[in-house]
Amino acid sequence: MTSRLRIKYEEEVINALMEKFQYSNVMEVPKIEKVILNMGVGAAKENPKTLEAAVEELTLITGQKPLITKAKKSIANFKLREGMNVGTKVTLRGNKMYEFLDKLMNIALPRVRDFRGVSDSSFDGRGNYALGIKEQLIFPEIEYDKIERLRGLDIVIVTTANTDEEAKEFLSLMGMPFKK
Repeated sequence: MTSRLRIKYEEEVINALMEKFQYSNVMEVPKIEKVILNMGVGAAKENPKTLEAAVEELTLITGQKPLITKAKKSIANFKLREGMNVGTKVTLRGNKMYEFLDKLMNIALPRVRDFRGVSDSSFDGRGNYALGIKEQLIFPEIEYDKIERLRGLDIVIVTTANTDEEAKEFLSLMGMPFKK
């Protein structure tokens, strides 16, 4: 079963981008390769239960079990040793990726307090978009009473676009609410 966002991409977005950027081949049209979600859990070094809670919340949000990330270097000032658990991450591809983006753009982001749109300056120069979220409560799967503390997460949308202009146009046609 294909998601609404994938159908929108195939029926509307491809034609609009072909017309605007004068692509000669359909294969030149940008598409989303993957979506990476990352949740840093610095408090995991004192209390391992916080990492388990973060894994559970990320599993609820994405529908996929996250990978536990470890520290690459020891940093004495942060009492951090190499190999300690410091966060979780998930890479979404295919249908789960489109389902997550649909939920993010149409349900979660409008639930942010005083939301006026996401920044259009968070592109990396190669057509990828990074977005930071301050609290996981904006996702409908997370119940307020069951969380122990607010955690932020980073979302990176990796596209095949060559420039930031193409990527911005592509994501706005997909439904990303950029600031006016």
